[in-house]
Amino acid sequence: MSPRIFVVDDDRTVRFVLAEALRDAGFAVQAFDSADAALAALGAGERADLVFTDVRMPGTGGLDFLEALRRRDATLPVVVMSAYTDVATTAGAFRGGARDYLPKPFDLDAPVQLARDLLKAREGAVAKAAGPEAPAPEPEGPPQLVGGSAPMRDLFRAIGRYAQLPLAVLVTGETGTGKELVARALHAESPRAARPFVALNTAAIPAELLESELFGHEAGAFTGATKRHVGRFEQADGGTLFLDEIGDMPAGLQTRLLRVLAEGEFFRVGGRELIRVDVRVIAATHQDLAARVREGRFREDLLHRLDVLRLSLPPLRERREDIPLLAARFVNEAAQAMGLGTRRLATAAIERLQQHAFPGNVRELRNLCFRLVALAASERIPAAAVDAALRDAGVASVGSGEPDSAWRQALEAAVQARLAQGTQGFAEALREAFDETLLATALAHHRGHRQRAAEQLGIGRNTVARKLGPGRRGRKPG
Repeated sequence: MSPRIFVVDDDRTVRFVLAEALRDAGFAVQAFDSADAALAALGAGERADLVFTDVRMPGTGGLDFLEALRRRDATLPVVVMSAYTDVATTAGAFRGGARDYLPKPFDLDAPVQLARDLLKAREGAVAKAAGPEAPAPEPEGPPQLVGGSAPMRDLFRAIGRYAQLPLAVLVTGETGTGKELVARALHAESPRAARPFVALNTAAIPAELLESELFGHEAGAFTGATKRHVGRFEQADGGTLFLDEIGDMPAGLQTRLLRVLAEGEFFRVGGRELIRVDVRVIAATHQDLAARVREGRFREDLLHRLDVLRLSLPPLRERREDIPLLAARFVNEAAQAMGLGTRRLATAAIERLQQHAFPGNVRELRNLCFRLVALAASERIPAAAVDAALRDAGVASVGSGEPDSAWRQALEAAVQARLAQGTQGFAEALREAFDETLLATALAHHRGHRQRAAEQLGIGRNTVARKLGPGRRGRKPG
């Protein structure tokens, strides 16, 4: 007997195309325009081995439908589909028992392969009737991660899945990409949401105080310790501890952290009482920890403990289509914070923003939007205001036709990439590459005539000879 699949979606086109693709793959398919119709069919004795369902539909919504299906048969695999790929929706789906989440639009090969995998996993399983179960409480005010680009849809999907797992997560990404927001979202959508979320930037605490901040200390443990101090691990008991900039943690503390992750216990500084805690650790870094392991600056066993699940955040330059939505949110936030009326960016101003490299990522965009609102003379913020704000910040004007813009953005990207990789001492190499490109291009323009190239550049001919070396001619930079 062919496996039977239910396709539930109020969009006729999606329903028809998906059902036909599944039928072509050899499955028996029933399509419904509402969750209520699908539930009625199940109530009348119809069988489903797998369900694909939309989230937002008239009548019973997808998440309520998911709950109803789980009460009927907790082993029935359900795949949730939606064009609304925000953290709350994806996390709600996984929390409700969904096996996977398909953001719309999707390639039809994806649901067909997903159906094969889920049905194969279901084969031979013993069906067990699931008793009524109270729905998980909705978290209050989950952190706002904004974006509709493909990288962000993938991120939201991963957060929704990982939030339900009691495993350590390593969040990687350039400075300003929102690593703490991701950590807060993982906590807010997890079974630990009602317990504390505690954050600590390990790079912001002096090394001699970091041990006490993490594990606490007893009165008299050291000079100035006049009373017992409860550390961040104890504060986060039952909840989540977010350790930012974990790559900068001193070697000695790495050893202590490893034991806590392995055993769930530790001593306060100067204490003899063994403290046991239940904490999910989420660590974040902009550095290449594998490279730091090779350099002997980070413990390999600690990296393995932290890097059970990994989330890599895309830089803003790789999701420029999200900039209009982010900018609108930040402009509105700034106007409210300053007690101003409505402020909005002109279309040309948004285009200027999308052309900027944003080496500081979302944090830089937010700061820029606050500056634009603070200086805005009227409700509408023009493109010229963006150019002026970037000039004031020491950044070349974007999209303004100035020849400096492109190479400055490329240089910003090159520097940011090396910073993210943890590369050390790269300034001289970049300066040499800059000089070589500058001189070689000028020589190529003047057909190898060093005197003319030097005069136009405003440097001495000997400088050209010294930097390029004897006997070298101009070449076009690659």
